Amino acid sequence: MKPDVAIVGGGYVGMPLAKAFADAGKKVLLRDVKPEVVDGINRGESHIGDVPSVELKKLVDAGLIKATLDMDAAAAADAILVALPTPLSSQREPDLSIVQAAVEELAPHLRKGHLVVLESTTYPGTTREVLQPILESSGLKAGDDFHLAFSPERVDPGRTDWTTHNTPKIVGGVTPACTERAAELYRSAVETVVPVSSPEAAELTKLLENIFRAVNIALVNELAQLCERMNIDVWEVVEAAETKPFGFMSFKPGPGLGGHCIPIDPFYLTWKAREYDFYTEFIELSGKINANMPYFCRSLISQALNHGAQKSLKGSRLLVLGVSYKANVDDVRESPAEKIIQLLQKAGANVDYHDPHVPEFDGMRSVDYEPEAYDGVVIVTAHKAIDYDDLVGRAQIVVDLRNATGRNGTGNGKVWKL
Repeated sequence: MKPDVAIVGGGYVGMPLAKAFADAGKKVLLRDVKPEVVDGINRGESHIGDVPSVELKKLVDAGLIKATLDMDAAAAADAILVALPTPLSSQREPDLSIVQAAVEELAPHLRKGHLVVLESTTYPGTTREVLQPILESSGLKAGDDFHLAFSPERVDPGRTDWTTHNTPKIVGGVTPACTERAAELYRSAVETVVPVSSPEAAELTKLLENIFRAVNIALVNELAQLCERMNIDVWEVVEAAETKPFGFMSFKPGPGLGGHCIPIDPFYLTWKAREYDFYTEFIELSGKINANMPYFCRSLISQALNHGAQKSLKGSRLLVLGVSYKANVDDVRESPAEKIIQLLQKAGANVDYHDPHVPEFDGMRSVDYEPEAYDGVVIVTAHKAIDYDDLVGRAQIVVDLRNATGRNGTGNGKVWKL
């Protein structure tokens, strides 16, 4: 079977993308480097929550989705989409090594007529300055012999109203013909395609979307810290501001940023901007505020124990509720729960966690839900599976970092809110 589309990377982006194309009748080959992932996909077993196994198996059985470890098999497709992680290094600089390694492996298999699209979030210039030279080492020229474009993923794990199929797709090619060829492919599986003038414009579009969220979350997180000193309920203030029908977009405070995008992607632009003697101060400042939130939350937990139970953090038994980075998913990438747990343990607390979506986390295992057995319960991620009214009744002290307890928690002497 010759695939219509090959997707390099069978993770949180690649799997939903494969499903979207397969749902449209395209034959999709997923290439991944993990044998257990490849074997699972070929059995119809999904490791990604947004693609249920029951739906994947139907597509696998129909011959529309297959997985492989081989890049040469993927190169048999006329269109190859690269959806691989782009993390930050320990020095918080872009790490494109995973993408570069895959493209270097692909280059010898490149042939005339191929379409290559990068979906991984990155800094402006990556497609043209990094991928194009690697691919052109094959002797073929982008825009003449093969098409090259950037089309950023816009996946929001756990979301059902906006999916890969109906979320508008940004596309920017290194030439107008490249843009049109990529747009033509995506139109076969996605409702709306939005062409832009260049890959750089498409790359910066994705960064703007994530920077917008990071900066506004930092703003409301800073306000939450001020409200704590002023003895004002920040949640009441945000909810009141939401009633304005224009000129305001609501963002909620929280224990820190999570997920693979918001905590990482803005710093790709910060790094690139320095090449132009420009300093992205809003991004840097928002990064500082958001990175400080776990420390602020640790202090709030300590204060709750001290004043609410006359106990110190050292020696206290604490239950963390929710360790995924957002509610009702199993995705723990960059979850603030990791830092909060580490800080609590460093202060001498005995910490367990309960998460119905995450059985194992950072060397720990999810415990049974028994809030009354702990000196305090910390709500880090507000999963719908928990009855928070029941929690307030059973727990000794609740530190609510997500306003999960709502009005029942407001004014309750057992509940301390962010």
